[in-house]
Amino acid sequence: MGDPKGFMTHTRRAPKYLPATLRLKSHDEHIEILPDEAIRTQASRCMDCGVPFCMSGCPLGNLIPDWNDLVYRGRWKEALHALHATNNFPEFTGRVCPAPCENSCVLGINEPAVTIKLHEVSIVDKGFAEGWIKPEKPKQRSGKKVAIIGGGPAGLACAQQLNRAGHLVTVFEKNDRAGGLLMYGIPHYKLRKEKVQRRIDLLAAEGITFRYNVTVGVTIPWAELKSQYDAVVISTGAEAPRDLPSPGRELDGVHYAMEFLPQSNRANWGDVDVAALHPDHKKISAAGKRVIVIGGGDTGSDCIGTSLRQGATSVINFELMPASPEQRAKNNPWPQYARIKRISSSVDEMTELGGNVVFSVATKQFHGTSGIDGKPGALTGLTTIELDWSSGKPVEKPGTEKNWECDLVLLAMGFLGPRKNGLLEQAGVALDERSNIKTDPVTRMSSVDGVFAAGDARRGQSLVVWAISEGREVARCVDQYLMQHESLLPKVRIEAFAY
Repeated sequence: MGDPKGFMTHTRRAPKYLPATLRLKSHDEHIEILPDEAIRTQASRCMDCGVPFCMSGCPLGNLIPDWNDLVYRGRWKEALHALHATNNFPEFTGRVCPAPCENSCVLGINEPAVTIKLHEVSIVDKGFAEGWIKPEKPKQRSGKKVAIIGGGPAGLACAQQLNRAGHLVTVFEKNDRAGGLLMYGIPHYKLRKEKVQRRIDLLAAEGITFRYNVTVGVTIPWAELKSQYDAVVISTGAEAPRDLPSPGRELDGVHYAMEFLPQSNRANWGDVDVAALHPDHKKISAAGKRVIVIGGGDTGSDCIGTSLRQGATSVINFELMPASPEQRAKNNPWPQYARIKRISSSVDEMTELGGNVVFSVATKQFHGTSGIDGKPGALTGLTTIELDWSSGKPVEKPGTEKNWECDLVLLAMGFLGPRKNGLLEQAGVALDERSNIKTDPVTRMSSVDGVFAAGDARRGQSLVVWAISEGREVARCVDQYLMQHESLLPKVRIEAFAY
């Protein structure tokens, strides 16, 4: 604890968003950059608690008090070492994680919490800027081969850990770039894709093999892949989207969020064929359109910000649930993640331009023109009805139907587990009641010997920080399976109440 009075002397100063009118002009990251001295001052607010609940709130068990103290002392390189000890990709979590650690900060009981997320991203950004982060190849190889299906954050973390253990790792990715939602879901303005590719290039330099445009179960039969590797990890994510089967769903203009967002990211990369990942190769743009985004989570927020940057004439957000409270409810005490009202940068931009979030509303029907020659007509609007949640369940309010004009509807209502596209069926792995891959809680192995699962494919849709945590823990289990003795890879420290 560098400054025992830091938390009494200094107030919280988190980076602010740039003005909405300025950040909407580009797809660049839009958070202000604080000078080192300001960051060190913020780090001095860490109290080095006897029981660091921030570490328990983090799914990775990050050594938060350690690197807070090192940042305060200006020992950035040592702080980077402590940070990387538990987190493979802090440049990602430091940008897009909702920081459950800060919700568990002891200072946060009666004062604004320590700016943990700020310190995390500042440490790793300085590490890259100073050239401290370099490829680290294993000194020896085990001769064991592991296939990882899916190159999202869970698969990448698992790959790096297993490579460090000396195994030969190959990542099979169905798209033309690795990164999963980091690359094709999260918009550039929250996480620049150059930063994602930089880390993937480092992993390749460390000896990990990447095979792109390969869909296991289609491009390569499962049996063929399984016979060539000593262990397989399925980390394909929870990509099956929740649909809205209301009348008119087939109209041209109603799309899933993940049919829309990847195209924007590809365009920002400079790709010519931005619709390459769309199942029908259909280009989707919000330019000049009246947009309604259905779903109030992170994906919905990403659709809002992307639509505004593409030049939508208007954007409105529908949320099925009622608005969250301004303060913690009695059944949501510290140190749990606070389920309170939060306004994302994208929602802030939307309200600045005249849009708003409509809570407790359900979409009943889509309207549009008549189709021609068997093709669906064009979307022109939709009808909603208000919901009453007073009983704890949604009840439609008679007489509250309302018509809305729109040209584009983006469905961002969550995901229902991994896609059923041949892989799971051919692998023969058992699924749980939520359609995720069922695994042993200790070994993380599926019902098929030598086949493991990690990330959203195992636990359902969740946070990037959880995906990295999953990847690290599954890597330890795979290493133990391959070597038939206790793994030397670190065990992820997770508390029972962690979010």
